[in-house]
Amino acid sequence: MPELTHQPKSGPTDAYSMILEAIDIGTYRPGDRLVESELAERFGMSRTPIREALQRLETQSLLVRDGRSLIVASLDHNQMAELYVVRGELEGLAARLAARHATAEEIRVLREMVDADNALADNPNALARANKRFHKQIHLASHNRYLVQQLDLVHRSMALMATSSLAVEGRGEIAQAEHDQIVRMIEARDEDGADNALREHISVAFMTRLKQEAARREDDF
Repeated sequence: MPELTHQPKSGPTDAYSMILEAIDIGTYRPGDRLVESELAERFGMSRTPIREALQRLETQSLLVRDGRSLIVASLDHNQMAELYVVRGELEGLAARLAARHATAEEIRVLREMVDADNALADNPNALARANKRFHKQIHLASHNRYLVQQLDLVHRSMALMATSSLAVEGRGEIAQAEHDQIVRMIEARDEDGADNALREHISVAFMTRLKQEAARREDDF
């Protein structure tokens, strides 16, 4: 069970956001049981906002019932496939719009992110965090608030996967090369190129996930 510590003051302050962040960063993983009293102690608040937050997360299918308890949901094969289809479409659109609307400053930030993240290729956990920042920056550079909202929902569901595809040996360097190509297309204001480059990036990530799942099934036999 994760060690109970109070949330840093600099983090989110409402129960929903704090629990969501804890799932997103892997403090709570798929299959972990969330206990109302323990969450209240962890975050230093009463049980009422915790209870309301858990109900909200359940309606969003991020938590599921196991008897009378709530556990962090996990994705089966079909759900994962469906999620990647939607993610590929939305991420591709975000890259297309970023190539059209991103400011010069936003593009420079994307380039600096790629250059800095190259040093993390052998550190899957750090690279996974950097990867989220990179994709979020593209979402924001699309300058479409409704698209950003939908991508936020998709990325919340991505947290329901037990492992990162970046943990596969060699995937970090390949992903960074793909990020570099995406930024090159955005820098060139090539909308089709940016769209295709990001879709291909998501497709390769999905294939990596499928191989991870196949290896896990083999280990279970």
